[in-house]
Amino acid sequence: MEIENKIYDLLIIGGGPIGMACAIEARNKGLNYLVLEKGALVNSLFNYPLYMTFFSTAERLEIGDVPFTCIAPKPGRQEALEYYRNIQKHFNLNIQLNERVISVNKQQSGEFIVHSEKGWYHARNVVIATGFYDIPVYMDVPGENLPHVRHYYKEAHEYAFSKVVVVGANNSSVDAALECWHKGADVTMLIRKGEINNRVKYWIKPDIENRIDEGSIKAFYYSTITEIRQNEVDVFTPDGTVTLETDYVLALTGYRPDIEFLKKCGITISNNLFCTPQYDPETMETNIKGLYLAGVVCGGMETHKWFIENSRIHAKMIVQHVITLQ
Repeated sequence: MEIENKIYDLLIIGGGPIGMACAIEARNKGLNYLVLEKGALVNSLFNYPLYMTFFSTAERLEIGDVPFTCIAPKPGRQEALEYYRNIQKHFNLNIQLNERVISVNKQQSGEFIVHSEKGWYHARNVVIATGFYDIPVYMDVPGENLPHVRHYYKEAHEYAFSKVVVVGANNSSVDAALECWHKGADVTMLIRKGEINNRVKYWIKPDIENRIDEGSIKAFYYSTITEIRQNEVDVFTPDGTVTLETDYVLALTGYRPDIEFLKKCGITISNNLFCTPQYDPETMETNIKGLYLAGVVCGGMETHKWFIENSRIHAKMIVQHVITLQ
């Protein structure tokens, strides 16, 4: 595909809920826009565990002023996918799926050339709304690349009647530990700190703590993996190194935005552990004029800072700023 002659007012990278919200706002304001999504519609949600339940209530996941009806107090993955598919059917947004963006380069003319796996596009303004679920936070220990080590968890059936080591104490780790235990797995949790993370869903946290207290699920606190082998792992604990037998290691140690891609685009990144990208909180514009951030990617490594419910407003902020500068 050659470079398009068309110049988009707004090109949005990422077809998740926030990218879709930006597209809806651009559509409503009469902007010529395009969304490029590397995978399926709302690709991160599609890759969530099959039976995941959101922390947010349905109305806090709504975009485009379209109601999200849900019988249960909290929607699950399947309901969310259905809702966002219906959003796409309703608005018929200009989204191109399965098209990963490789680079974003600003020209001397002030316009951007966006290079994807399938072609090149001109845009006056660009929004990066790529989320954070694509890159695991690796442990960087020997054996982490073995086939029985997983950084993503889909469902428990595969792990039934097996010895499973779950690394982490956040929502994904706790959900996986409980589900695997319910399906008959022998579960051991390795927890870097001295307790289950306080951000774990409030209706789940007592459950996992009770299972640990009664011994149904074993837990090592203040502990980290130091090496993984085919059928065992070495764990550093306050009482010294212990070796555990295991069939699977679920290293659910979190995920992070593609910081390298942001740097490649020219965005300034803070020189600290959070790797926070520079942007104006009033407009969401980065240090590159016409290049904006929206959604979870704004928090850098602080992936718990932004969610669908509190970053939907980014869409209106960005589009309003774009219109003001026209």
